[in-house]
Amino acid sequence: MVLSPPQAPAPAARDDYGAGTVLARILGTTRRERRDAGWEVRFQALGTQCRWHLAGSEANAARFTEAALRWLAGFEAKYSRFLPGSLISKINAAAGREPVALDAETERIFALCQELHFLTRGIFDPTSLPLLKLWNWKANPPVIPTDAQIESARLLVGWRQVRRTPGTVFLPQAGMGLDLGGMGKEYAVDQVSQLARQCGLTGALVDFGADIRVFGTPPDGRTGWHIGVEDPRHPGTCWRGLAVHEASVATSGDYHRNFEVAGVRYGHILDPRTGRPVSNSVRAVSVLAPTCTQAGLLSTSAFVLGPEEGIRLLDATAGVAGAILTDSQIHCSRRFHEHVAS
Repeated sequence: MVLSPPQAPAPAARDDYGAGTVLARILGTTRRERRDAGWEVRFQALGTQCRWHLAGSEANAARFTEAALRWLAGFEAKYSRFLPGSLISKINAAAGREPVALDAETERIFALCQELHFLTRGIFDPTSLPLLKLWNWKANPPVIPTDAQIESARLLVGWRQVRRTPGTVFLPQAGMGLDLGGMGKEYAVDQVSQLARQCGLTGALVDFGADIRVFGTPPDGRTGWHIGVEDPRHPGTCWRGLAVHEASVATSGDYHRNFEVAGVRYGHILDPRTGRPVSNSVRAVSVLAPTCTQAGLLSTSAFVLGPEEGIRLLDATAGVAGAILTDSQIHCSRRFHEHVAS
C-alpha cells in the first residue's frame, strides 16, 4: 500500500501551491532537542502535533529533518482541502464544471485511494467532504442535520462517481468534494519514514497525531520501540504498552472529538454508507500493521464495522493485529498479545 519512496523536492517544485508559506509556518513551530542519545524534533503540520525521534549520526539527522520538513510542507500545500491554493481545492472548485489536470504523483495517490476504497468495503471514501461539512463537530452550539440534508449530501458522495482518465480527474456533480484526511497523515508517515531510511538513519519513530511508524534500533539501544496506547475511557493515560519492531501503530477514536445533543452522543467518525456518525459503542481501535496507511485505514474500518465484524477484519488481514475498546469491553485480535510489552 506504500508508494515509491519520496525524494526531497526542490523548493520551486511545489511553489504553485504555496509550499514556501506552509514551510515557514511549520518551521515557526519546530523544536529540536537531544533525547535518549538521539534527536527529537517536534512541530505542527497537517493540522496536528508531529514529531520524530531519530537514531544515527547528527549529520544524517539534520539532513533528514531538513528534507522531511520540506517534503511535508509541499505535501500539505498540495493536498490539504483547508488551503485555498491547494490542488485538492482546485479540483473541488471545478466540480460539475471541468476536469483538472494531474501530475504523476497525484495519479498514484488517487490510484491508492481506489485500492483503499475497495479494501475497506467503501468505508474509506475520499468524496465524503459534503458529509464532513454537514456534521460540523466544531460548531457551537452543535447542529444535528435533518434527514433530508443528510440524504442530499449522500447523493454527492461516492468514489465510484469520480471520473479519472490518464492525466485528469473530474467530479461530475457541483457540490462534490475530495478530502484526503482519511489517509493523508498515515501516507505522510510512511513516506517520511522511507526518507529517514534513505538518509542513513539507523532507527526512527515518526509520529503524526498518534499515527506512528518505526524502524531500526532506538537510540537508547533497546531491541524495539515502546509505544503507549491511550485509554479512551481515561484520556491522557495508557491502557497498554506495545513493543514494536519495523511496523506501524494507528488509533482511531471519537473520544477527543464529539458532541452531545439531548443526551445523544455524536462522534466525528462518519460512516459514508449511512451519512451519519458511527454509533456502535466503540470508543477506540488500535491497529499494528506493516505500514501506517494500512494501520490507519484498518483502524477506522474496524471502528465503523463494530467489535465483532471489526475483529474478524483484523484477524483476516495478514501481518495485522489490533484491539477494539468499547464502553465496557476490550476485544483483541488473535495476535495482539504478541506485541504487548512485558
